[in-house]
Amino acid sequence: MSLPDWPRAHGVALFAATIRERPEDFDVTEELGYEFSGDGEHDYLYVQKIGTNTEWLARQLADFAGVPARDVGYSGLKDRHAITRQWYSVPRWNSPDWSDFLLEGVSLLECARHSRKLRRGAHKANRFGITLRGTNLQQHAVALAQRLATIATKGVPNYFGEQRFGRSAANLALADAWADGKRLPRHKRSLAISTVRSYLFNQNLQRRVDDGTWDQILPGDLVNLDGSSSVFTADEVDADIERRVAEMDIHPAAELSGEGSNCGHEKWQLALDKGRVKTASRSLRLRVHELHLDVDDDACKLSFCLGRGVYATSVLREIADVTDAAR
Repeated sequence: MSLPDWPRAHGVALFAATIRERPEDFDVTEELGYEFSGDGEHDYLYVQKIGTNTEWLARQLADFAGVPARDVGYSGLKDRHAITRQWYSVPRWNSPDWSDFLLEGVSLLECARHSRKLRRGAHKANRFGITLRGTNLQQHAVALAQRLATIATKGVPNYFGEQRFGRSAANLALADAWADGKRLPRHKRSLAISTVRSYLFNQNLQRRVDDGTWDQILPGDLVNLDGSSSVFTADEVDADIERRVAEMDIHPAAELSGEGSNCGHEKWQLALDKGRVKTASRSLRLRVHELHLDVDDDACKLSFCLGRGVYATSVLREIADVTDAAR
């Protein structure tokens, strides 16, 4: 099964490139965005890892501390084929000495204490350093600079990335099986639901990109306040709304389908209704912060900062036809 080639907003890809040929080509730094209490029953560990996925490392930390894996917290899943830095929380019930924790490919950068477990989605942002590798890239330097200036000013469509749908879009088959009534373990059921909602959102966003309104607020649209989960409905669009959209203070948003959504896919909608899945929302536009470029003949190096829950690949696809060497 394959995914649609969802449309780009800023023109055709400028060149073809490969990402993640080596771990250092995809560098991610998580920013929590809040201060620690300095006491409490949780150790917060700031860890750099190479070639290691988030969940596996959480289990290793749990084993070392002698606590159940479910009690180890982390804010988000980070790529395995990359160099990543992220926070974990581990209960300190057994007073572990973290200076004795040794694991190949893992470095403990910082240790702090806090009163609460780290929850999913609690971080503020991720900083990316990504290298696109290709040939004769220097010839695209001017066009690249122009494209990045447009992205910095207008943002990009906030698609869910291909990784949400699994290798060869296998998660769509899982979603269909769930909708057909197959009983799934809790984690796979959750994956099926997120796949359904992500695919429907991308299809909705595609329609807005096609008609040129993905970065505009229309009467009746949901509206997301930049950098927050605050959402309201724009019953009408006045000059103030248009100004705030242009300044990227607010963004058009769309529903993440749930019970009673009328999503246009009968089988999936019946499954969402039966599962009593709550509706939510997501911004149609992704703001890209602190975007920088360094290009030579065989490598284009990008750095930028994104809020949580969004995909760096949504930025990359507005620049190049990207092949992920790790997939």
